[in-house]
Amino acid sequence: MRRVALIVAAVVAVLLAVAAGLFAWHLYGARPRLEGEVRVAGLSAPVTIVRDAAGVPTITAATRADAGFALGYLHAQERFFEMDGLRRAAAGELSALFGPATAAADRRVLLHRFRSRARAIVAAATPGERAMLARYAAGVNWGLDDLAATPFEYLLLRATPVRWRPEDTVLAVFAMYIDLQSTVPRIELFRATAERRGGRGLADLLYPSATPLDTPIDGSTLPPVALPARLVPQRAPAAIPAAAEAAVPGSNNWAVAGRLSTSGGALVANDMHLAIRVPGIWYRARIRVPAAGLDVTGVTLPGNPTMVAGSNGRIAWGFTNSYIDTSDAVVVEPVAGRPGYYRTPQGPRPIQRVAQSWCVHADCRRFTIDETIWGPIVAHDAFGRRIAMRWTAHDPGAVRLAPAFALEAAGSVAEALQIAHRSGIPQQNLVVGDRSGAIGWTIAGQVPRRFGFDGRDATSWADGRRGWRGHLDAGEVPTIVNPPAGRLWTANARVVGGAEYARLGDGGYDTGSRAGRIRERLFAADRFGPRDFLAIQLDTTSLRNRWWQRLMLGELRARASDPRLAAMIAPIAAWDGRAETASVGYRLIARFRRAALGDAYGRYMGGKPPFAADYTIPAAEGTLRALLTARPAALVPPGRRDWAGFVDAALRNVAEAVTADAGGDLDAFTWGVVSPADVHHPLARSVPGLGWLTDPADQAMPGDSGVVRAQGPGFGASERFAVSPGHEAEGLFHMPSGQSGNPVSPYYLSGHRDWVEGRAAPFLPAAGRWTLRMVP
Repeated sequence: MRRVALIVAAVVAVLLAVAAGLFAWHLYGARPRLEGEVRVAGLSAPVTIVRDAAGVPTITAATRADAGFALGYLHAQERFFEMDGLRRAAAGELSALFGPATAAADRRVLLHRFRSRARAIVAAATPGERAMLARYAAGVNWGLDDLAATPFEYLLLRATPVRWRPEDTVLAVFAMYIDLQSTVPRIELFRATAERRGGRGLADLLYPSATPLDTPIDGSTLPPVALPARLVPQRAPAAIPAAAEAAVPGSNNWAVAGRLSTSGGALVANDMHLAIRVPGIWYRARIRVPAAGLDVTGVTLPGNPTMVAGSNGRIAWGFTNSYIDTSDAVVVEPVAGRPGYYRTPQGPRPIQRVAQSWCVHADCRRFTIDETIWGPIVAHDAFGRRIAMRWTAHDPGAVRLAPAFALEAAGSVAEALQIAHRSGIPQQNLVVGDRSGAIGWTIAGQVPRRFGFDGRDATSWADGRRGWRGHLDAGEVPTIVNPPAGRLWTANARVVGGAEYARLGDGGYDTGSRAGRIRERLFAADRFGPRDFLAIQLDTTSLRNRWWQRLMLGELRARASDPRLAAMIAPIAAWDGRAETASVGYRLIARFRRAALGDAYGRYMGGKPPFAADYTIPAAEGTLRALLTARPAALVPPGRRDWAGFVDAALRNVAEAVTADAGGDLDAFTWGVVSPADVHHPLARSVPGLGWLTDPADQAMPGDSGVVRAQGPGFGASERFAVSPGHEAEGLFHMPSGQSGNPVSPYYLSGHRDWVEGRAAPFLPAAGRWTLRMVP
């Protein structure tokens, strides 16, 4: 028996050694090529790639097409697994790689048939666009082939990388639509649930169009939250949500005119807040095409050959998600006596059933999609009506490559704004400044032209009195150029009011608390440099939670006979207004706010719907403030005896959290306990021990939703920069996770510590350390 045990142990040891060797081969064999010479077919002239110590490349090429090839090569060498995930996420093909864990996500996305749409967009593209897509794809595949081994993730998943196609670049942009918008008309479905339970008054109460924190650039106001006289009787809720609030938007950008900057040119700041992982979503690069006068630096999206945001010496630009209304819920009206037909302005039509292939690993099956002339049927609402989704992402112009190339070469604010109005991207707030000192804002991407309705509720388009008539013309899209104060700002909140607000619609704007704080900081000084802008980007002051601090203090003092509640008074009263890791007061206030939101919305809405994780939107802030100020007896959330009982429950929730999470020790109940950076490789949680190799050391992070430094576990600034065009050498930049996706790369996680600690780092690449030449 002992001999058998020794043999088994030896066999196991050999197998482990073989597995370790195989893993090491894929890890070290997939390191990017840093130096030497690569012979490449199809180049018009040699290309030079100089990397600095952080792995940031400067690509110098004779043509933009050659530079696109080189960028594709670098993306594949450093980030192919990430690129693969982007295209699969958009195409509904994640399960072929990851199995059942991603099946639900795939099924939601497959309804939109983005793979078919991407092929159609490539087929309809101009010859120049198709050529650029082809050159980029060729560069990606050359870079993948030039690795000695496939990236280690494919070994762990027992899969083989699939080569890149031109349509995959379009899918990478569609992946951003999915990330930044919703694959169902979420707010319309929420409003239908609210109306079903409590009448139209409840829908308007829970999903308003304004909050007290709105800080639009034009200074406009919208009507405050209206409190209905009563609610339609509601049944008791089946379940109360445990959590009130999903991750909320967090991106910021702003600019000041040249007369307010230390350089004399405009100064632009951008920090796009997204999910943070290893590697990060962006890839830094500098692209130089001297013959074309192009020298642009910023962030690229692996999977796409264009510069997303940055500076080219003449303009600097950045984006935030606009949250304008880009989709609508269309009620599909059945035709009596004709199963499978629905009403349209052209008469009854049959619902088209489109078969789609879908694979879970190697198990492939057919998935059927019901299509209407307006879009796929994506849900049933609370009234049992079938809902089709009309979405700008379905339109032929949803993805356009040429305007993105034009923007990276633009020479002025006026030119950049014109380009924005013909762009094909998820609709964004573009803030741009130029070397002369001019600044401007507009919406980049297609804006629907609605008629007959405002887009807030699901409606029938069957009689032709409601619908879309294409998209707004360039002259109709709201634009602000050189405002008198010389300052522009956006932060996912409403930017304009009046007729312009009506044209853009409301897709779930943030409260305006971040925008308000940015505005405060911009008007607190009359001269700014990049470090001043970095200080604003790192600001953790919560204008939103000051209101909740005052409310909570008053309620606690009225209940001071309870020692658990009385103990909270001192740390809350001492709170300095910031979301800092050591703050006890901030965590108590944040917990109270979220408990109140969760209890109110859960009780009004009667449990979680099947189509979203929660019922709240950022504008819920206005609703709760209005209710807790007026406390109308007719609107007490179902199941609570009165408003005092509602507040009691929220305070009890906080007290119980202190007991459960900190053993009743208030000093240990700090914000830092629940605000880790939580940055991981996508496979680290499912592959034991992988995080030790791939993940940065975790630590508590300052910031929260509603503050300029919008931060949460696994969420935060995916990049930060502050730069004046023509003065890029003075600019500042941060990016989490670094350039490389390979843990044995010499610059793996380089720059991550600067991001964590908020240390100023240069915008431009540093001196070259490695040089790679591509020759025809």
